[in-house]
Amino acid sequence: MLRLCGLVAIGCSISLLPLPPHTARRIPRRHKYKGAFYCPNRQGFGRGGNNKSNNPPKSPAQTSTPQHQATMSNSPSISSSLSVENQANDPEGPKYFFQEKYAPLNVRGNFLTLCACPKNVELGEWLAHQIVEQYRLLHGMLQVIQEVNTVTGLPICNENTCPTMSAGRLTYTWLVDGRAAKISAPKFINRVEKWIVSKIHDPVMFPTEKVNGTPETSAIKEANGASTTPSDPANPDDWIGKSSGFPPTFYKDCQGIMKQMFRCYAHLYHAHWLNPFWHINKHDVLNMCFVHFVTVSKYYGLVSDKEMEPMQPLIELFIKQQRVPPEALNGGHWAQQAAT
Repeated sequence: MLRLCGLVAIGCSISLLPLPPHTARRIPRRHKYKGAFYCPNRQGFGRGGNNKSNNPPKSPAQTSTPQHQATMSNSPSISSSLSVENQANDPEGPKYFFQEKYAPLNVRGNFLTLCACPKNVELGEWLAHQIVEQYRLLHGMLQVIQEVNTVTGLPICNENTCPTMSAGRLTYTWLVDGRAAKISAPKFINRVEKWIVSKIHDPVMFPTEKVNGTPETSAIKEANGASTTPSDPANPDDWIGKSSGFPPTFYKDCQGIMKQMFRCYAHLYHAHWLNPFWHINKHDVLNMCFVHFVTVSKYYGLVSDKEMEPMQPLIELFIKQQRVPPEALNGGHWAQQAAT
């Protein structure tokens, strides 16, 4: 039976999805705030969605929707030109997930309460927490397509169904010996997960030792009568996380991690929304994780609009519905802090 790592059973609760074993040891410092901010009941979250039955839904009616494509680049993986190879997952197939009637969430509430940095938490610490939390949610979704079919002995996402890491007609490539190479989606996702875990476990990028001095938070700045304008990501002398021991490249590394996570979400939707998420009636859980991801990405400027183009119709729909809160747009964290 397919599983969603706790999300199937608890529905609206996003606080009980367990951390992957390989990230669990980062809890002592990086997750000391988790209990206070990830309880849906405390944050006004409730059950959402419109699926009243636990029975798998029938396939959606055949309709056509616009497709969006893009060419992107960055390491360790870069996107190639549009692929013209035949694939098991039809890139020309209808994109039901771009339609409003197929875009419910399994929770109700304002995702800003889950991503906005509290005044008593240093921004670098909070971003590190957000990165680990977003990987935790993504990992749960990836486990669904990695479930092995007992009949075929193959996972849902395998070398035959997904010979390339695609999102519609867009194909992402991985750097192999310094050259862009097309690899299967299972291999791509496996390398992304290993790369993210290596970053999270890097004591230089994600330091866990106690730092000397007091981290600079908005609350401390207000108490001292100093300006609460947050650190500019582009400022080489006052980078995000500096007072908490994070390296100057920390914010850029966070952007790289979130970009790779977005590419995994793009593949989940374009290649696997129908099978398995729609078939097991858990597309609303995938939507919840993705809305949370997009809110964090936009609020802190972690994924560019160009990178998000493969999912732009759905993102625009969530923005229109204000599931991605207005505060996450037009400057996000920096605009909100400057206005207070």
